[in-house]
Amino acid sequence: MKFEGVDYYHIDDLLTEEEKLIRTTIREFVEDKVIPIIEKHYREGTFPMHLIPEMAELGIFGATLPEKYGCANLNNVAYGLMMQELERGDSGIRSFASVQSALVMYPIYTFGTEEQKDYWLPKLAKAEKIGCFGLTEPDFGSNPGGMLTRAEKVDGGFVLNGTKMWITNGTIADVAVVWAKWNGVVHGFLVEKDFKGFSAPEMKNKHSLRASVTSELVLDNVFVPESHWLPNTQGLKSALMCLSQARYGIAWGVIGSMMVAYTTALDYAKSRVQFSKPIAAYQLTQAKLVWMLTEITKAQLLVLQLGRLKDQGKARFTHISLAKRNNCEVALDICRVAREILGANGILDEYPIMRHMNNLESVKTYEGTHEMHTLIVGEDITGYPAFD
Repeated sequence: MKFEGVDYYHIDDLLTEEEKLIRTTIREFVEDKVIPIIEKHYREGTFPMHLIPEMAELGIFGATLPEKYGCANLNNVAYGLMMQELERGDSGIRSFASVQSALVMYPIYTFGTEEQKDYWLPKLAKAEKIGCFGLTEPDFGSNPGGMLTRAEKVDGGFVLNGTKMWITNGTIADVAVVWAKWNGVVHGFLVEKDFKGFSAPEMKNKHSLRASVTSELVLDNVFVPESHWLPNTQGLKSALMCLSQARYGIAWGVIGSMMVAYTTALDYAKSRVQFSKPIAAYQLTQAKLVWMLTEITKAQLLVLQLGRLKDQGKARFTHISLAKRNNCEVALDICRVAREILGANGILDEYPIMRHMNNLESVKTYEGTHEMHTLIVGEDITGYPAFD
């Protein structure tokens, strides 16, 4: 049955025709190409590589960047709706698109030279090249400023040494945006997969994001030519600007997981008969469904206004932190409540609930944990940093 979405407050009335058309296009792609195959990939721990060219053809990668680089030049709400629909398929699919767009194309566009932009962005938009983002290290996640990866200036470029961890797309990437300290200041570098001393072993045995490639990045005396240094990076702030772009897409994306959990639970509750009537007729089940619908509606309004602020140049990173913090936690809770409604059937992969729930355990943590976003917003509203 065709997925109609969840729109209790007629939020569609606040969208433009173009935004709705883009959402419908990605929704149909997910329905036709992702959902039929994603459980198998999740079970086997593989990423559906064959979807990448189709995603590129739909204009998903770098969707908000200018057309001169082969991108769609869409507004941020349209991009958010794309992420929502992709995550309705699977967090791993949305994560791939988020990394390619927000964590690879965005830093090249924002901090790169014209030569770098002209070379890399069209190739990344068409998925002729795949990228990854190397910031997190084995001992430095929430505190990326403590990174140990170092860049040393040498004749013609830099030599990089260090290790990165939990890198989406790392093993399949053609280029990595790697963050390293040069003279104590964080800078970005473009490290190509065939550079001597660079390797990206895949991390296995995950219970979450199984239909996604997660890797280490190992840099052992890797020479990076000066042409691959992002010259406009200015300390850790530059890396965090990239994270804000990714967090924005996540805040939208997890609504897709909320929707599929809610609609699955609603349909099941209407058809599951116990004590001579559907469980949807019982007060406790209705209370759960109403709570889920309410939280979805609140999350939709939150990201829609955030997207409008972003398009107006008024969104701050603290606004994005609030949305990422709220929506990820609510999405995980909605999946848990949906699983309760399905009872024992909720653990079967005949239903998508447990897959989304397991994925959201990672999504809630990456690009800033719930606790870190709490402290980011807390400092903003009180004026007191509480990170210590």
